This record gives sequence, C-alpha cells and structure tokens, in this order.
Amino acid sequence: MKTEISATEAIVTGGGSPARRLRSKADTTGAKIRSVLKHAGLTALAVLMLYPVVWMLVSSFRPTAEIFTTPGLSLEGFTLENYTLGWDALSQPFGRYLLNSALVVLGAIVGNLVSCSLAAYAFARLAFKGRRWMFGLMLLTIMLPLQVIIVPQYIMFNSVGWVNTVLPLIVPKLFATDGFFVFLMVQFIRGLPRELDEAARIDGCGHFRTFWQILLPLMTPALATTAIFTFIWTWNDFFSQVIYLTSPESYTVQPALRAFLDSQGQSSWGPLFAMSIVSIVPVFLAFLFGQKYLVRGIATTGLK
Repeated sequence: MKTEISATEAIVTGGGSPARRLRSKADTTGAKIRSVLKHAGLTALAVLMLYPVVWMLVSSFRPTAEIFTTPGLSLEGFTLENYTLGWDALSQPFGRYLLNSALVVLGAIVGNLVSCSLAAYAFARLAFKGRRWMFGLMLLTIMLPLQVIIVPQYIMFNSVGWVNTVLPLIVPKLFATDGFFVFLMVQFIRGLPRELDEAARIDGCGHFRTFWQILLPLMTPALATTAIFTFIWTWNDFFSQVIYLTSPESYTVQPALRAFLDSQGQSSWGPLFAMSIVSIVPVFLAFLFGQKYLVRGIATTGLK
C-alpha cells in the first residue's frame, strides 16, 4: 500500500529523483540561454549588414558637404536636393536608365524562363544519345567565370554590330546559357512523377504538349525562383553592361551610377547616394513579394 502511494506521488510530482529533475531544469535553462545568445548574435549580424544601407539612406538626405563630416546616423540638415539633382545630373534623366534596365531585365527573364525550362525538360525526360556528357558539360559552365569568355563574346558581338545595344545582354539568354537555372529546373522535374507523362501519352499528347500543359504548370516554384534570381542578378550586373553599353543613352542603372563618380571631374556623393537608393527599391520589392516563392522553389528542387 505504501509502495503504491509512493508511486502515485512520484507520478503527481513529475517522477524521477530530485537530481534528475534538477538536471532536466538545468538543461531547459541552458537551452533557453543558447537560444537567447543565438538570436542576439543573429540580430547583431543583421544590424552590421544593414548599417551601410541605412547610412547611405540617411546620407542621401544630407547636404553633400555634411555627408563625410557628420558621423553616425544623426540627420542634422534634411534636404531632398540630392534626389532632384541626381535625377537630372547626367546627360539623360535617371528614369531613362531605369527603363533601360527594365528592358534588359524583362528580356533576360523571358529568355531564361523559356530556354532553361525547355532544356531542363529535355535533360530530365528525353532519352537521347550523349545526354549524360552534355548534362555534365552544362554543369561545367556553372564553374566557368564570365571573365574567361567575355573577350571572345565581345569579338563575336562586335563583328555582328551588336555592341552598344541590349542584344548581347538578352539574346544569349534565349539559348539556355545560364546552367544554374537549367540544373535547378532539371532537379525539380525529376521530382515530378513520371506517371504524369505516361498518362499524357495515353491521351495522345506529344512531348511539347506534355511539357506545356502537364509539367509547366507544376513548375511554378522553380520558374518563380528563376525569374527572381534573374531579375536580381541582371539588375545588379555591372561588368557585362559596362562592356557592351558604351553610349550614355544606352546606359542601364549600374553604368549610370558609375558615371556620378567622374562627372565633371569630381564625385557627386549626395546625388550618387540618392540614385543608389532609387535603384535599390526594385530589388527590395522583388525580395519582399517573391520571398516565399524563392524559398519554396529552392526547397523543392533537390538543393536542400
């Protein structure tokens, strides 16, 4: 009887010896401390990463003479002059460069979505001779730096008269030259059941109809990831755009921002910071509205 009462009391009081309960409480406390330290460290890292952007945002509202003389984030003299001067500081209004970037980005997105999805379907679903070594060769292009091929590309595009146009920045995207996105979509398609293809063939669908009506609607996460990455990488690209776009009228945002540093032989820091903030807004909106598609697309393409 006494044993039964002791067992009941052990169940009611949580069971186990006092030492075990103390050890469990200590483990819980340690886990809480580690969690607090981890979040504090991540918060500090986030502040460290965001500080330059916040400082540039604050400096864009300062008079140019106070940008490097006023430390920290304190804003003593508020002005919008940098935005008005920066918009018309170059040979063309800054809106012209935004439109040029939008044109290049739109062409690159459409080209990558069409060509990379078709190439991925061929690698993932079609059986043709040389598929394995061609897929391996495509993967090798991911590790090939742009600086290695920029000279022969420039010679080729210059021979056909495409330099100082947006064609060298858009046309290659129509031929699935971005191997990363091909690989991304191949991994996604391989995760789709082949029974869908077999059912489509029974219904009389060919390869193109199977791709267009069956698989493509299911590839939305991978397509969204491709579109977002293409937008960000193309919008922020400086090297290839400054190589191929030589006249100020054809400049995109990145070469236009570079022009602020040698306009009239001096650096216009205030207008430069102001227009840099303007150029960041589209990238910020792309992350804001496409974050869930970005995470979902990467998590479901075999890269996890």
